Amino acid sequence: MKTTKTLHFNRFILMFGFLCTGLNLFAQSEKEKERPNVILIVADDMNMWSVLKNYAPLQTPYLDKLKSESLYFLNASCAAPVCIPSRASFFSGRAPYVTGAYVNNRETWENNSLSTTEVIPETFKKNGYTTWGGGKIFHAPINAGRQEKMFDNKVHEGGFGPFASKEYHYAQGQFFSIKPWTGPDTDFSDVRNANSAVSYLEDEHDKPFFMYYGLYRPHTPYTAPKRFFDLYDGVDITMPPGFRPDDLDDVPLQGRQLVDSLKRYHKKGMAKDEVLLTMMKAYCANYSFADWNIGRLIEALDKSKYADNTIVIFYSDNGFHNGTKNHWVKSTLWEQADTVPFMIRLPNKKGEGREQTVNLLDVYPTLVDYCGLTPPAQEFSGKSMVPVFDDAAYSWDRPGFTCYGANYSSVRDERYRYIQYPDGSEELYDHDQDPYEFDNLAGDPSYVQVKKRLATHIPETFAESLGGKREATASDGSNND
Repeated sequence: MKTTKTLHFNRFILMFGFLCTGLNLFAQSEKEKERPNVILIVADDMNMWSVLKNYAPLQTPYLDKLKSESLYFLNASCAAPVCIPSRASFFSGRAPYVTGAYVNNRETWENNSLSTTEVIPETFKKNGYTTWGGGKIFHAPINAGRQEKMFDNKVHEGGFGPFASKEYHYAQGQFFSIKPWTGPDTDFSDVRNANSAVSYLEDEHDKPFFMYYGLYRPHTPYTAPKRFFDLYDGVDITMPPGFRPDDLDDVPLQGRQLVDSLKRYHKKGMAKDEVLLTMMKAYCANYSFADWNIGRLIEALDKSKYADNTIVIFYSDNGFHNGTKNHWVKSTLWEQADTVPFMIRLPNKKGEGREQTVNLLDVYPTLVDYCGLTPPAQEFSGKSMVPVFDDAAYSWDRPGFTCYGANYSSVRDERYRYIQYPDGSEELYDHDQDPYEFDNLAGDPSYVQVKKRLATHIPETFAESLGGKREATASDGSNND
């Protein structure tokens, strides 16, 4: 029979246990409140003009402001210069030469190592974050039901439209339609998804959150609300810096095979130059449209209670040529396709440039490090950029690397870009003297050691390709990556 003293002691032990549990839950709750929220914003086909400010006509007031409050990387590379493999790489943290995801392939996430590789939103969700997603995400089907499980909201992806009718096409197929849009803004997925993201930031959240907002612009079709085209009325639209018609003269055959030669773009009754300048204006309009949507999201964050504890990361999945190297789109190993705008706004809103040759593969390990997450099982191909945040002189021990198939390699350090093709042909450019890569120095014997040094960063082995097709001189207008 238990004594009164024993009963009191047992009751004390029970109450003490409840108290400890409560304190632990409180501590855990307070720890969760301290963990930073994350907003990851990814544009589609956006070049470096907003960062470098080297195309005078372009108007990007919201990205200009974001840049003034962010660490902006001047030498950031994508892992692959087209959409699906680029997204597969930064979402998984694994390089194309590891996974075999080199080119656009709708089956990228099926029946291979990527199908079981943990991706960024899954890691956040596993670590107690609420996850929100909207817009262009993987751009390829991911294992059935998996996307629904990785995001807590009902994801609205949308699409590239609206498309204009055939009379507004500037290449075969609907993707190269150009038209100022007079319908409502909500005809565009980017607007609808930005609206939803803004609403999310206006709500109360009791856990830290990870938000992914993926834009479809400035990718084609070049339809945007008319007011964004109006921004460029009366503006002197020119071809881009670095445009030179004879720029392929010293490029190896396998490099020239990657370009469209601008032959597919035409319009009855218009001269070739007029067509290209019309496309330039349309690209700028869509760039400004993307800028506006990004700005709305950032403004909503800054007005919210989450502004002081949220890291914002912005970048594009790949760059864009706009006529340089006689090529309009991306899908090459040169600077215009491989270097991407990349900004990280920390809560202290420190605006500074960084020269380190980071890669989009570094985003995942950086987030794991900065947010104190339990990492996924897979080995990262990139590394954390957190040491760079407070040290502009931090020694980054590897150049950027981009590949577009096995042995299609592009290595970029802070001065040089070295390109090597499967047949052994090469290109080398000195960016201190030649920022637009006009003069191929690969044949100059005085640069042998530079080439050797950069070549050591090319992987010894490349994974077997998952399949798909490489963009080149396609004339069917199906550039919908």
